[in-house]
Amino acid sequence: MPEINETKLREQIAKSQMASLYFLYGDEKFLVKRDLLRMTKKLSATDFPEFNFNEFPHDAAIDDIADAVESLPFMAERKCVTVSDLNVEALGSAELNKLHELIENVPNTTTLIFFLPTLEIDTKKSAKWRNFIKKVDAVGYSVCYARRSDSDLEKFLCREAEKNGCTLSRSLANKILRYTGNDLNALTNEILKLCAFAGGGEITNEQIERIVTKNMETTVFLLSNALVRGDYAKAYALLDLLINQGEKPITILSVLSGAYIDMYRVRAAIQSGKTSLAPAEYGDYKGRDFRLKYAERDMRDLSLEMLRESLQLLLECDLSLKLSTGDTMDRIALEKLFAKLLFAAHRGSVA
Repeated sequence: MPEINETKLREQIAKSQMASLYFLYGDEKFLVKRDLLRMTKKLSATDFPEFNFNEFPHDAAIDDIADAVESLPFMAERKCVTVSDLNVEALGSAELNKLHELIENVPNTTTLIFFLPTLEIDTKKSAKWRNFIKKVDAVGYSVCYARRSDSDLEKFLCREAEKNGCTLSRSLANKILRYTGNDLNALTNEILKLCAFAGGGEITNEQIERIVTKNMETTVFLLSNALVRGDYAKAYALLDLLINQGEKPITILSVLSGAYIDMYRVRAAIQSGKTSLAPAEYGDYKGRDFRLKYAERDMRDLSLEMLRESLQLLLECDLSLKLSTGDTMDRIALEKLFAKLLFAAHRGSVA
């Protein structure tokens, strides 16, 4: 059986036509856990769930899992067995052979679900994981929950708002996304807060500004944008916000440096005749290519020379903070850095 998508899995759940074996994995852990819950609710809807539902942690012995899988359901057509975060890569040859044998012989009276709610895997680099998925697909179904695009996440927020009796425009959904990041757990929490605050009706820009929590990385992206645009008032206001939220100056500097490195890479790529996404070929941008999109927006009017100068200023500040003896001096160092970056941006425009 080939790998299936989430829509096909949910059709199977709705029609109670689930197979004997599944593997749920991918970047979107929120969706992995949500579909796992849907499956277990459907499969455990019996009079004796304590006999027909078994959960195993990542360190469970394969023999114990096999015993649960092979035992017959009690006064029900099917039982459910789940295994959370089993690390196939870490298994020795003996345990791996037992796992493969188990996969090939799951009885039709059991649905066995392997799922990864926290474990990250790279199937391109791991032959063990590729072989595991191949064996699962031979007798059951694997479902990969890939990272959502910004457009998909905007639609998700609008749907969640509608489910909770509110309306949300796509433009404001994009603003929530920019403030919160692309983690579905965080986005779900924010839209639920907004809907509770709005109490029905249309979610407004004012409500978003008041209610939505701006994560540190997102706030620093806004900060880098303010610095390159020469908006000193917003830059220092965002610094105040980050400090008041308890963020350490060295942490702020680290993320800010990352934003400038992104801009430098994108500017260099474009000047070489490539696209803004070219740095993803060598940088760590898996599931985070939105950083390159932000960088393309922010560096549009900036020269490569100005960005080099800014990186040098960031390096000098980093050395200063590492030699500093207190938070007050660290903040002063950041304030001085901002003044220098603002001046560099003013002088370094390509316009």
